[in-house]
Amino acid sequence: MALLDVTKLRKEFGGLVAVDDVDFVIEEGAIASLIGPNGAGKTTLFNMLTGVYKPTAGRVVFNGQNITGKPPHAVTERGVGRTFQNIRLFQNMTSLENVLVGMHARLTGSIARSILRTPGLRKEERVARERARELLAYSGLRRTDDELAKNLSYGDQRRLEVARALATEPKLLLLDEPTAGMNPQETSAFTAFVQRLRDERGLTVLLIEHDMRVVMGVSDKVTVLDYGEKIAEGTPKDVQHDQRVIEAYLGTAAVSGG
Repeated sequence: MALLDVTKLRKEFGGLVAVDDVDFVIEEGAIASLIGPNGAGKTTLFNMLTGVYKPTAGRVVFNGQNITGKPPHAVTERGVGRTFQNIRLFQNMTSLENVLVGMHARLTGSIARSILRTPGLRKEERVARERARELLAYSGLRRTDDELAKNLSYGDQRRLEVARALATEPKLLLLDEPTAGMNPQETSAFTAFVQRLRDERGLTVLLIEHDMRVVMGVSDKVTVLDYGEKIAEGTPKDVQHDQRVIEAYLGTAAVSGG
């Protein structure tokens, strides 16, 4: 079953074609990677999938619904969560507060209930806090509830971004260069965490990633962009040995194992 089905997706900025009629499909429960040189159009594609940009042309169908050009909050409500290339946490809020912000899309409290502090609202807030603590613990952030986000290590800030995205209860999680800036130990731990999200929580994951060890180690399918155009797609092994990919991006070292 295709959870995400993208057809002829295109984005032009003035005369520049950033994404050029890209088709791709992600099956439910898969871990898929999007790779390519800087400027290949990967983040632009993410931004169209999540409603940040409206496509110039094409169609995005998620979980059987056409979400093309819908605003970000509507895409989130339908079950698409994401992290960003540049960490976008509320730096002066605690870990717990950051996760609660992510949970906001799923809470039902009205303004009237908030003012009156009804028993129903108090219960909802209590349950939300418990769930936020569980998500922090699951994301490897136990005992950071009251830590300000800016005081966390870089790797933990990345994990907190994922915990906040998980709080929106996504079916599909988009990770934009999640291991950028991590040391090898953090990268290895984060890769294992992504696999757990799929295996234990049934999440479908799409990631933009430059670290080819991560891509080769975690992906069921890899899609390669170059100058906004899809130039290859297949298993990690297929893509690793594709001549166009080697020329455009990987270099001969990727094939020789160097």
